[in-house]
Formats: sequence, structure tokens, C-alpha cells
Amino acid sequence: MKFDGRKAARVRMDHRQAVNLMGSDGTWRRSCVLLDVSQTGAKVEVEGTLDVLQAKEFFMLLSSTGLAYRRCELVWIDGTTAGIHFVTADGKKKPASAPSAATQTVARNK
Repeated sequence: MKFDGRKAARVRMDHRQAVNLMGSDGTWRRSCVLLDVSQTGAKVEVEGTLDVLQAKEFFMLLSSTGLAYRRCELVWIDGTTAGIHFVTADGKKKPASAPSAATQTVARNK
């Protein structure tokens, strides 16, 4: 479903989907709630301070064990809500045409 004028279709979470954001060096971690997700990014509600999100890149952990994760970069912050883009291994943002494992993982957990 497309909403908010987005290029990529986003999936809104009907239930509170807990995820974590973690610094790429592992020095910080924040609990979050996934509000929506697409092939290219996500919107999360962050618990705690947002100052650590100023890091260039970080990870969004989709599982409690950390085995399912996405490399991310911050796009915007509005209060406790943040928008993030998923980054590919070559450092580029994921193209909207490729299916995202984050979207597939979340869809399977519904």
C-alpha cells in the first residue's frame, strides 16, 4: 500500500513490532517500535534518547538474536519518530524495485 506520497509501497504494522537500532560499532542500542516498512526504508518510534542516531550508519535488528538485520542511515527525526533508509553492501541506498528482506521478514511474522 502506498501512502504519504512514497515511491515504494509501505506496510503499516497493525501490532507493535519490536526492533532495535544498534551502532555499527556495537557501542549503543535503542529499543524501537516499527511503525511501517518498505523495500527502501522504515519509520520507527525510538525509546530513549535520539542523540546516537546522528551516526552516519547503524543497524536495525529485526530479531532478538540479531541474526536478521538491515544496515541503515538516518533520513529524518520528528520527536521520538525517525525515518531510516536501508543501505546496500556497496554503500548505496536499496533500489525500490528489489524486494527487501526486512519487508519479507516482517510480513512472515504477521
